[in-house]
Amino acid sequence: MKPKSRTIIIFTILFGYILLQFMWWEILLVRQNGQIISEKEKLVALTATNDEQLQTEIAQLHHYKTMQTVMIVGEGTVFLLLMLFGVYKIKQAQDKETALNNQQKNFFLSITHELKTPIAATKLQLQTLQKQKLDESTQQELIANALLETERLNALIDNVLLANRLDAGEFVFKKEKQDLGKLVSEILHRYYKNEIGRNELKFVVKENLFAQVDVQGFTSILTNLVDNAIKYSPAEKNISIELEKQKDTILLSVKDSGVGISNENKQKIFQRFFRAGNEETRATKGTGLGLYIVKYIAYHHNAKIKVKDNLPKGSIFEIQFDVA
Repeated sequence: MKPKSRTIIIFTILFGYILLQFMWWEILLVRQNGQIISEKEKLVALTATNDEQLQTEIAQLHHYKTMQTVMIVGEGTVFLLLMLFGVYKIKQAQDKETALNNQQKNFFLSITHELKTPIAATKLQLQTLQKQKLDESTQQELIANALLETERLNALIDNVLLANRLDAGEFVFKKEKQDLGKLVSEILHRYYKNEIGRNELKFVVKENLFAQVDVQGFTSILTNLVDNAIKYSPAEKNISIELEKQKDTILLSVKDSGVGISNENKQKIFQRFFRAGNEETRATKGTGLGLYIVKYIAYHHNAKIKVKDNLPKGSIFEIQFDVA
């Protein structure tokens, strides 16, 4: 039997025992109160001087008995409700802790896979360079791929470190007036040269769209959104990025034709470590930190983020920045 199941069984038995004991004590108090009133009725019958006095004092005793019974049952009910509320809060805290533990377990599994993939790819390319005599163009291609994998590994580590700094409140946003069109183009060509070359990623950005942004933070927003689109897209990827001005805001949108996001998960996806499904059975890679970072950084830029369905399939992430 699992420790969690054993704990639940023990807790249920203990709570059931307390509940039965409490109900039994309440019944005993009501009975004792009834016996006391009965004895008082006998005493009144012996001391009463006339029938009218007897009836009056007996009526008072019955009223007192009713009031005492109501008080005992009322206080008992309040106590029971408070105890049930306490049990509910304990169960809620336990479920929250269990969910967090599962998310952290999934995170460690996923981060292991995420780290091993670029390391293995880089190692293979370097071993190929070392063991085989290749022409200059092939060597340069392998070196470029190794550098790209190293860049992605570095970005992954930066993501984990950034999430930790955000949680600790140690990240300082250094906002400066930036041309988002030029910045988006530079970021995409730096990190996604292969996807652009294969026509899997297309972008239309307008220049001279200025906003107050932290360059590192904005880079993290864009790369996490694009990485997310790549991970959840089919083999034939169709990702488009647009940057345009809408009234007094600058709209950045990332569209994909992937699996999409259910309405139930549209808000959960921004939680730290959250990933739909289980890490051991999930086909796509990821750490569950990307969209959490996006939401956090967007919030500290006073930017609004929306998730929409990209019909007939896929998702659209939109972020609105204020014009500088």
